[in-house]
Amino acid sequence: MPTPPPSTEAVSVSSLLLEVEALKMHFPVHGGILHRQVGAVRAVDGVSLTIGEAETFGLVGESGCGKSTLGKAIARLLKPTAGNIRFKGHDITKLSQSRLRPLRQDFQMVFQDPAESLDPRMSVGELIAEPLLVQKIGTRTEREEKVLQLLDRVGLPRRAAERFSFEFSGGQRQRIGIARALAVNPDLVILDEPVSALDVSVQSQVINLMIELQRDFQLSYLFIAHDLAVVKHVSDRIGVMYLGKLVEVGPADEIYHHPRHAYTRALLAAIPVADPKHRHKRDPLVGEIPSPIHPPDGCAFGHRVSHPRWQESVGMDLSLKECAPAHYVMPCPCCTEGGSG
Repeated sequence: MPTPPPSTEAVSVSSLLLEVEALKMHFPVHGGILHRQVGAVRAVDGVSLTIGEAETFGLVGESGCGKSTLGKAIARLLKPTAGNIRFKGHDITKLSQSRLRPLRQDFQMVFQDPAESLDPRMSVGELIAEPLLVQKIGTRTEREEKVLQLLDRVGLPRRAAERFSFEFSGGQRQRIGIARALAVNPDLVILDEPVSALDVSVQSQVINLMIELQRDFQLSYLFIAHDLAVVKHVSDRIGVMYLGKLVEVGPADEIYHHPRHAYTRALLAAIPVADPKHRHKRDPLVGEIPSPIHPPDGCAFGHRVSHPRWQESVGMDLSLKECAPAHYVMPCPCCTEGGSG
């Protein structure tokens, strides 16, 4: 019997909504006169995670670590190179688009930049109603009423249905994107950096809206962001991702107050403190992020910071190990004390 993903035990089996096992997303690199494949970008390289019903799993990491690619692969906007994705007990990893279409109403995605994800040629009403039309849900009158109800729910006036998305501010456009995602009553919403393109004053409004919607509709979220402070605020559990791999997974409070991996500690140290009198000492990360085309052997973060014990991690089994109840960490000797957390 295969070993379950390391985050499974934090969620009861009966309440599991999403199971991702050893997922890989590699993009071929071509070169030479014959344009042959000479390598691959390992954007996601063996990630396992689970999400339960009405749970928020926060996924955090630097830009380029593969977290957005992981979200798109889970939503099957990208075809995974390897691994398995099970949604509500069904394997959706290799389903064709025609067989996948009926299932898409159960999982939706909200993108980082609402200006690019919303067609400027369609009215707001048409944008929100489009998923209903694709899934052949309701009559025209029922769809129009659904649009108005969703506009009410996300805090936009009903007359917005007749206008176009470019007439609205960034925060309002993101509300339109959220309403569009909720149109088909999904169980899981993948939020890809949903507030990073918004003004700071608007971010809290959108985050509070998503928390209210989760409570009212019993939604599950995969919340992707680079800001660990925001992720901690909204998440039940957090996964920390570095160079295509998860290096730490655990309950939000545990990750925030008792980080075990050196990379997690570095992300926490980078959070700004809202107190001008507070002198927060930060040690900037040294070294360059390794290439995802030629990642180093062993611990990639230890290699980056030239840790004296990095060589010990080469050849080790670096799959996540439990270091505290429901708290898992990559057991490398250079990033966790003694190599076991």
